[in-house]
Amino acid sequence: MKKQTYTPEIKERAVRMLIEALGDYPSTWSAIQAIAPKIGCTPETLRSWHKKHIDQTIPASVQAQSDKERIKELERECRELKQANEIIRKAAGFFRPGGARPLTKIMIQFIDDHKNNYGVELICRVLPIAPSTYHRAKDLESYPEKRSLRSQHDDFYISEIKRIWQDSKCRYGARKVWQQMKADGLKVARCTIERLMRQHGLQGVWRGKGKITTHSRDDQKRADDLVNRNFSAHRPNQLWVADFTYIKTISGWVYTAFIIDVFARAIVGWKVSNRMNTDMVMAALNQAIADRNYPKDVIHHSDRGVQYLSIRYTDKMATCGVIASVGTTGDSYDNALAETVNGLYKSEVIHYLKQNWTGVNDVELATLEWVDWFNRTRLHSTIGYVSPFEFEKRYYDNLTLSGIAA
Repeated sequence: MKKQTYTPEIKERAVRMLIEALGDYPSTWSAIQAIAPKIGCTPETLRSWHKKHIDQTIPASVQAQSDKERIKELERECRELKQANEIIRKAAGFFRPGGARPLTKIMIQFIDDHKNNYGVELICRVLPIAPSTYHRAKDLESYPEKRSLRSQHDDFYISEIKRIWQDSKCRYGARKVWQQMKADGLKVARCTIERLMRQHGLQGVWRGKGKITTHSRDDQKRADDLVNRNFSAHRPNQLWVADFTYIKTISGWVYTAFIIDVFARAIVGWKVSNRMNTDMVMAALNQAIADRNYPKDVIHHSDRGVQYLSIRYTDKMATCGVIASVGTTGDSYDNALAETVNGLYKSEVIHYLKQNWTGVNDVELATLEWVDWFNRTRLHSTIGYVSPFEFEKRYYDNLTLSGIAA
């Protein structure tokens, strides 16, 4: 048989009627026995209702009950404070020092790690995050299609940014990444790329100054300066610039010489050596002459270093029809383009790939890979953000089309 239930209103009315009728009966129990059937409950049930009413109306009983409830409330607050202190202590180690508000995604990760111990609501009361923010973030995580169009676009853009950045071996900054994305047919604002790279901690290589390695003799015979700091060319193999730089390794100093074609900034000759002598720069010159199919009347510009003014070097240029040009003042501005390539080499290879280089062999292998990437892939701002070989290819393709049109 189903147990009968009574509403608070029925209980209150039954007790009130019992109290009003007490004067008409010899005892409380006789009054209960007379009234209970009329209410529809048993006498014992009405008696318990009446006793509870008496307990609540007597001041001592009310005070005792109030103190008990207060103690329970204080115990509950004490437990919550202990838990809050634990959360704060763990959050301090999780978020690390600093007065700035942690990122929302970091707080969400913290909640995920500790919600089984403390619950989402308590953690949110301690941290500067609303429970609704947490639940919305988890909902968007489960249903990405609910996110804003900007967030969805950001996901696509950052994947492309990371691909381009990693293909450059993490050398490209926002400007180069932006140009590569445009070349790939992706239209996105540069400020968007800067924002996303900053948010994900992606940064390109920073270039610094190097020191001068030129050792010259004022009394040594040298060619005239045919460039006069005008580093421009209208075709390949019109003007080359040459220079070398130094690298400190565990086994001693290592030197790398470069020859650069000014037209497209292509590295046409290079050599890594542990000796700063004529043989080193001669090897780079021989490579440039052979790779460029023995060009005629190309101007070769260098600083006043004794290696470039040696008899063997100048005789080799004369024999191959290369015209010598030497800077007049001996500072870096007279060979600025070569110094720029040296700076890129130091920033993108030497200072970037390793902290300690062993010697010639590992420097040479890294230089080989970098030169190939530099010529075939790396974007150069001065030639319209294409690679040197691509820029030269476009030049020759235009010549072919001009010949066909003629």
